[in-house]
Amino acid sequence: MHLLIRLLECLDAKLYATPITRQLVQTWFLVFGGGARSLYNSFTCGSIWLSRCKVIYYTFFSWMYGFVGSCTNLAMVNSSWTQSHIEKMWKIPKLTKKVYPPCDTSGLQELPLGRSNKIPTFLSVAQFRPEKAHTLQLEAFSIALGKLEADSPRPKLQFVGSCRNKEDEDRLQKLKDKAIELRVEKDVEFYQNLMYKNLVRLLGGAIAGIHSMIDEHFGISVVEYIAAGAIPIARNSAGPRMDIVLEEDGHQTGFLASDANEYADAILQLLRMPERERLEMAEAARKRVSRFSEQRFYEDFKILQSYVFLSIEKRLILKIGGKVKDWRE
Repeated sequence: MHLLIRLLECLDAKLYATPITRQLVQTWFLVFGGGARSLYNSFTCGSIWLSRCKVIYYTFFSWMYGFVGSCTNLAMVNSSWTQSHIEKMWKIPKLTKKVYPPCDTSGLQELPLGRSNKIPTFLSVAQFRPEKAHTLQLEAFSIALGKLEADSPRPKLQFVGSCRNKEDEDRLQKLKDKAIELRVEKDVEFYQNLMYKNLVRLLGGAIAGIHSMIDEHFGISVVEYIAAGAIPIARNSAGPRMDIVLEEDGHQTGFLASDANEYADAILQLLRMPERERLEMAEAARKRVSRFSEQRFYEDFKILQSYVFLSIEKRLILKIGGKVKDWRE
């Protein structure tokens, strides 16, 4: 359907703008941008023949996607990472505009930045899906505990997420089993389908929020962490790296990691960090939230909306009998 709409645009139908379909970009770059990395939930992962067929399919598909996408009048993307890839595929950099998704974090910003020093808590908020890489977080936490000084307060890791189906519930159970295997089950808590008010309570008590999904286009959960005063420890890729966990007025706003050891190092740095230093980092991070607010979204969207309306006005000038006639006449 997406390609059909863009094809109609090429044929001069009166369609003029398009959002970027997440899965189309994500699938393409996990296959080709990530080298030999397999797609999550892919039935071809165990078959070389099927994998090659998939590559051939996506090679043709990407050509069609790029050709049809290049005909759009305006493309809005939700992050710098998505923007860079769309510009490469569609080759319309001047017509590709970045508009961050609206994040209503006004309530979270009212939470105090101070945290209790009794039990340092690390929070992970994500659906229990394979691409969220919860096992990596659990392994990193186990490594950090093994390196922690004996007289230091023992931290707690809290997983909050929802299960869409039986597969997600099985995945959650395997995660609990993994905690037992790593002997950290007493330091880990799991919350399934938690009410929002209870999530806010946990965010208000966490010193850090952990994110580990590879190539997430933006990362709203990371924005929610920093709005609530929890220092982000995010995946060193895509949206979190390019748009969110950046310096603010020369101050560090969080940590980026790529593997279990790097995540463990970030956890240990936070646990050993003086409270004053952590508060300064949390304050600097919270300042970045305004870039992703609903108000900022409305302002940016209005600017692009004006561009679209101008494009419509030009396209609705009809040429009849060799004469140009305005449709309003």
